[in-house]
Amino acid sequence: MDALTDLLGDVRAHGALVCRTVLDPRWSVRFATGSELTLLAVVRGTAWILPPDGAAVRVGGGDVAVVRGPEPYIVAVDPAARPEDTVTLADYCAWSARAGAAGRTCDPGADGGTVVLTGSYDGAAGISERLLEALPRMLVIAETDCPCPMLDVVAAEIATERPGQQVVLDRLLDLMLVSTLRGWFDRPQARAPHWYRRLDDSPVSRALRLLHDDPGHPWTVASLAAAARVSRAFLAREFAAQVGAPPMGYLAGWRLGMAADLLRETDATIEAIARRVGYGSAFALSAAFKRRRGLTPSQHRAISRPSPRRAGPAADPATIPGA
Repeated sequence: MDALTDLLGDVRAHGALVCRTVLDPRWSVRFATGSELTLLAVVRGTAWILPPDGAAVRVGGGDVAVVRGPEPYIVAVDPAARPEDTVTLADYCAWSARAGAAGRTCDPGADGGTVVLTGSYDGAAGISERLLEALPRMLVIAETDCPCPMLDVVAAEIATERPGQQVVLDRLLDLMLVSTLRGWFDRPQARAPHWYRRLDDSPVSRALRLLHDDPGHPWTVASLAAAARVSRAFLAREFAAQVGAPPMGYLAGWRLGMAADLLRETDATIEAIARRVGYGSAFALSAAFKRRRGLTPSQHRAISRPSPRRAGPAADPATIPGA
């Protein structure tokens, strides 16, 4: 199994917040939903995304953007326009669930020339921390670099309410995410993480595959070199030169990232997680986790687990921007 499959294997949108918005030229709204990952695709026209700490990024027709949260961001037709309102999670839930002739469509203006699809993952979607750490705050894949035929399918599915619609939208969102991330990492100029890069049969590639496939094995540089069929000195030198970290340093980071994912996504004990990722005891894992991340496994689990989405009273459509 390749590492991307491993990291995306547990990603499952469940009741994802998916909607279609028709925007007029004056539209500008700040999104503060707290979602860990949001896909935004422009079906027609042009939109701009303004992150909290960077320049506005243009998203044209057919382009797909991935915004990593939970920090708020602005979506606008005119990047100079000031946001008229803030969309929270409660607003977004009501917006996404609006029924009627237009299905999940919000239409701020009859003359709107820009059509945007948005889909947000909540914290329970199984998105790996190792994956999130490899992504920039925001990325945009142009249609010319990675055509996304699912856009038309999603737009058609959103247009009317049908039985089973939420399941269809969840799976389409998952497909769009995988396709977009592969397109992003495959760009020649992308600095794809080592776990994604297409591995050949070189000694370093063989070593990386061994570490990814069995991180819980009690590896040493000597045993890893033997399995990769090279000398210890050769592997240590070439691994550090190509990966940017020594073999055991890279393995430690991979193990702790895997532990962080398991702490958030499962109820397994710290002892069980420690043994699964290659530490002899909960104490050994806790010491390494605290040293590398500045907090204990229990503290990480407490702060990283999402709160259940609160249904609460649906927001009045009149309070939703443009509704």
